[in-house]
Amino acid sequence: MISRAERRRRRRKQWFNQPEVEDFIRREYPGCPDIAVVHFATRICTVPKNWRGAPVATAVDVTMQNELRHQLTDYDQLMLVGVRRKDARRRVQPKIDAMIGAWRKRPT
Repeated sequence: MISRAERRRRRRKQWFNQPEVEDFIRREYPGCPDIAVVHFATRICTVPKNWRGAPVATAVDVTMQNELRHQLTDYDQLMLVGVRRKDARRRVQPKIDAMIGAWRKRPT
């Protein structure tokens, strides 16, 4: 029988470590502000989500998309007034794409 502590250790192994994720974000998204880098890395490394087998690029992409959708767009308000999820996502996606596109470029 596996102890509770051992199950916890195994779950933690499925998560990424924060310095690794921060380095990846800084390398792939050089225009991303430091506060956002730390926020995304913290979310990926601490919020329980099954990232088992997923590359760090996938975890970063999914987390960035979700955080930007909910924090910097009117997605939640659209959902509250009855816009279908698919339509709400389609409406806010250009803003998300523009933000991520700007972060992919090196700041001048």
